[in-house]
Amino acid sequence: GIKEEPAKNLVKAGDYIVGINGEKVENKKELADCVKNLEKETVILQIRRDREEIELKMTPVSVSSKERKLGIWVRDNLQGLGTITFLTRDSRFGALGHGIHDVDTNGLVEIAKGSLYATNIRTLMKGRAGMPGSLEGIIVYNSFNRLGEIEKNTEAGIYGKLEKVDRLVEEEIAIEVAKKEEICTGPAQIRCCIGDEICYYDVEILKVYPDDDDESNRNMMIKVTDKELLEKTGGIVQGMSGSPIVQNGKLI
Repeated sequence: GIKEEPAKNLVKAGDYIVGINGEKVENKKELADCVKNLEKETVILQIRRDREEIELKMTPVSVSSKERKLGIWVRDNLQGLGTITFLTRDSRFGALGHGIHDVDTNGLVEIAKGSLYATNIRTLMKGRAGMPGSLEGIIVYNSFNRLGEIEKNTEAGIYGKLEKVDRLVEEEIAIEVAKKEEICTGPAQIRCCIGDEICYYDVEILKVYPDDDDESNRNMMIKVTDKELLEKTGGIVQGMSGSPIVQNGKLI
């Protein structure tokens, strides 16, 4: 019944645990195994915090004769739903249009690697003022549904290699990429899959942001003008992130 917090004021939200007692750890299971098999009363955690590596000394708490705990909630994976933006001729992809951030610290998550899976969209929650809508689907984590590997998570999106191109792309049609100076305010189209098929919907580019804008992944402001899309979704919903936008026949 006693409340113990051995990691309090030592470990902080957003820390990356990279080792324990000089032994490298790469996931939750390795960390738990090290704690379970500790031979010493104290442990030294190797932590990476804001690009700096530090060591923290603490005393685990015994919760039974065979189990000790550090009092840290550890997460080593994230998942979400988004849209692939482009695919190059050599099967490199870009998706999402923004980075994957930690839900507690809002910091960009550093990743070693990740997997891309096919998703079955089951429901659509329509957005309204003050409440963003969302596409909701089911992801079955098996080799059949795995489409490729995620190699980078950046503020501008996720990037990697697609392995099952035929499974995802019915027809490969090349599209020219616009230079930034070609993008202008005015009509454009967003390409996305809301129901059973991919469609183009009308949007309007309201503003193009300069290179020196504070937010690195904010490039333009768009307004959905397509009546069909507004009726279905209310605008842009979660899951549409990364949907390609085309203006004057070019990808922008």
